[in-house]
Amino acid sequence: MAFTALSKEQIKKDSEQQLNTFKRTKDFLVAIDTDGCVADNMNGKQMLIFQPQYLEFYQLWELESYFREIAEYYNLFSVHRGCNRFLAYQFTVKALYARKDVQKIVKEKGIELPDIKALDDYIEFCSKNKLGLGHPSLEKYLDGQPFNLSLYKLLGWSEAVNRTFPYVNTKIPPFGNVRESLELMNQYADVLVVSQTPYDDLLNYWQDQNIAKYIQIIAGQEMGNKAHHIASVKKAGGYKDNNVLMLGDADGDLKGVKANNGFFYPILPGFEQNSWNDFPKNFGLFTDGKYAETEKALIKRFSEVLLPTPPWEKAGYDHVSAYREKQEARKVLYSKLNPNGRLLKV
Repeated sequence: MAFTALSKEQIKKDSEQQLNTFKRTKDFLVAIDTDGCVADNMNGKQMLIFQPQYLEFYQLWELESYFREIAEYYNLFSVHRGCNRFLAYQFTVKALYARKDVQKIVKEKGIELPDIKALDDYIEFCSKNKLGLGHPSLEKYLDGQPFNLSLYKLLGWSEAVNRTFPYVNTKIPPFGNVRESLELMNQYADVLVVSQTPYDDLLNYWQDQNIAKYIQIIAGQEMGNKAHHIASVKKAGGYKDNNVLMLGDADGDLKGVKANNGFFYPILPGFEQNSWNDFPKNFGLFTDGKYAETEKALIKRFSEVLLPTPPWEKAGYDHVSAYREKQEARKVLYSKLNPNGRLLKV
């Protein structure tokens, strides 16, 4: 089954059509994430796009260091890494409301925090109606309450993020050995891209980098979560449990494939190139039915990389020190890709 791109109209009408009508061509199924997994673009997207766009839309620049620290924790360094953008910012805004040091500044400076209820209600609406968190479902939700200005702001922020992506994404190539690994996978497996990034952004990246020829389907946030992506294709193709593998860099990737009784190969955050260098050997173990013990060791290492508890909830926490720990990474990204961008110097 050759890769065929979906149009915006097809996504809006029936975003899951390719998942449910998938035809198996190989014995194995490989699901693969993109951001932070295929390419080292997680930091860039968050620090250069998601964060400043949110700070601008909601006028939170006076809380910049706190906002960046919290958003980076949930999106990059915690067990929530790679989760849907709306969930990540639900976590982030709730942390702003919960932190006493933040609330002190909010009261002193008269800062208005974002309307968390609008976001909560939208996420609950999607959960109840089994809809993916993304623009199609947000627009559908808006149809039922067209004068909810908080929802328009939420949509505006998300659309602004999407429109900025190409200026960062296309400049970041895949990790070394990704192309060779995709060629190897393609010999034995049907390859499915699963992500909580919007479809168009995924499509642009895979096509711009000339690697879409190795895959059969792209499943973005409009098609539901990663567990649903895998479940739909696994069912349509009739793959055996032990013949399903997920490559990812986040806890959601692990949970997504384990909900479908498949195997997981972690692309370790901070050690991504090592993971790709080791992939061919481990993929051979997978196709030979000998991967189970290796997987246990890799998952144990993976569990040690992502943080389960926010630093601000630990004893001895100091905000300025915590912010400075990641400042060099922020400065490098800004100097390369947005030298005139707004970044708090602490």
